[in-house]
Amino acid sequence: MAEEANPFENLQSQIDDAARHLDVEEDVIERLRYPERVLEANLTVEMDDGSLERFRAFRSQFNGDRGPYKGGIRYHPEVSRTEVMALSGWMVYKCATVDVPYGGAKGGIALDPVSYSEAELERITRAYAVELRPLIGVDRDVPAPDVNTGQREMNWIKDTYETLENTTAPGVITGKAIESGGSEGRVEATGRSTSIAAREAFAHLGRDLAGTTAAVQGYGNAGSVTARVLSELGVSVVAVSDSRGAIYDPDGLDVESVAASKAEHGSVVDYPGADEHLGNDELLTLDVDLLVPAALENAIDGDLAREVRADVIVEAANGPLTPRADDVFADREVLVVPDILANAGGVTVSYFEWVQNRQRFSWTAQRVNEELERVIVDAFDALVDAHGREGVETLRTAAYVVAIRRVVDAFEDAGTFP
Repeated sequence: MAEEANPFENLQSQIDDAARHLDVEEDVIERLRYPERVLEANLTVEMDDGSLERFRAFRSQFNGDRGPYKGGIRYHPEVSRTEVMALSGWMVYKCATVDVPYGGAKGGIALDPVSYSEAELERITRAYAVELRPLIGVDRDVPAPDVNTGQREMNWIKDTYETLENTTAPGVITGKAIESGGSEGRVEATGRSTSIAAREAFAHLGRDLAGTTAAVQGYGNAGSVTARVLSELGVSVVAVSDSRGAIYDPDGLDVESVAASKAEHGSVVDYPGADEHLGNDELLTLDVDLLVPAALENAIDGDLAREVRADVIVEAANGPLTPRADDVFADREVLVVPDILANAGGVTVSYFEWVQNRQRFSWTAQRVNEELERVIVDAFDALVDAHGREGVETLRTAAYVVAIRRVVDAFEDAGTFP
C-alpha cells in the first residue's frame, strides 16, 4: 500500500475527479488543491524529570472562503505536515457538503500520549496553544478535538488563549466540557451522524437497516458510539476492533459491555464475551451487510478492497479508502458513503457549539440531535440528487461536486482582493 499511502495526493485525486464534472476554470480548481498556509513548530517542553523534549507540531489552514477555518487537533506518532494538509482539505469539503459556514483546518502534535503524564500533556498542549494563538480566534480559526484529544485538551487550549488575550472567548475552540461552554451531544456527534448516514444509505437501496449485520474497525469515540447507535437501530454488530486486534461473535456483540471492558482494560481484545479473535484485515473482509472503517487513513487499499464482502461501507474515519479502493468498489457496485458526509456530525455539532457560545445560550440535547438529523439527512439527499443529475460514478464524487461548487461560489461572490 506504500504507493497509495499519501493522503494529500488522495485528496487531490478526489478533487480532480469531481472537477471533471464542473464548469470551473482550471486555475480556480488549482487554488482549491493546496492549503493557504501551514504552521510548523518545534515545541520544547520540560518533562516531569526536569529534562527537555522536542515535539513537532502543525496547523494547516486550507481554505477560508466560506467562513472561519475549522478542524481538529490530533496527538499521534504519525502526525506529519502531509497528513494535516490532507485532513484540512477534507475539512473544507466536509463543511461545504453539509453546508456549515466554515472553512477547513487541521492540526496535531507528533507524539504518543500514553507515554506522557497528565502534567506533561498539559504543558505540551499549552505550549502548542501559545504557537496557535496568532492564528486562532472566534472569527479566524476554531480548533476542536480529534484522535487522542478531547475535552481536557480543548479546555487547556481555551484557558491558555483566554489568559494570554486577557478575555473570555469560549467560541475560540469547540469540543469543550459542558461546564466550559461545550455543547450537549458533541461527544457522540460523529458516531451519531455515521449511523444516520448508514440508515439513509440502506433506505436509498430500498433496505431496512434493522436486522442487518455490521463490523466496526476502530473502537475509539467515533467507532464505539457508531456501534452503540447502530445497535439501538436494530443492527447486529458482530465485530469491532482497535489497534491491538479485533473480536467477533456471529450472534452479535454486547457493544456497551465491549466499551466498558475497553475502558477498564485498554483494548477490545480483552473482552471476555468474544467468540473469536481476528486481525484487523480479517474484520474488514467479514461477510457483513455494513462495514464502518472508524480508525485512520488508508485502512483499505485496492488489493484489500477486492476481498471486502460488505454491501455498504460508511466512512467514520477520515480517508479510510485509497483512490484505488474507491475504483474497486465502484466497479463492484458497493455503495460507499464518504467521510465528508458520514462523519460530519462532529463538525456540525461543533458549529452548534460555536453558535451557542456566541449567543451565550445553551441548547438541549434533544434540539442538538434534531438539528443534526436534519443536516445529515438533507446533505445525503443532496448527494443522491447530484449523483443522479451529474451522472457521476460514486457518492464521493457527488459530494465533492456539491462541496466544490459551494466553495467556488463563495470565492467568486467575494471577488479578488488586490
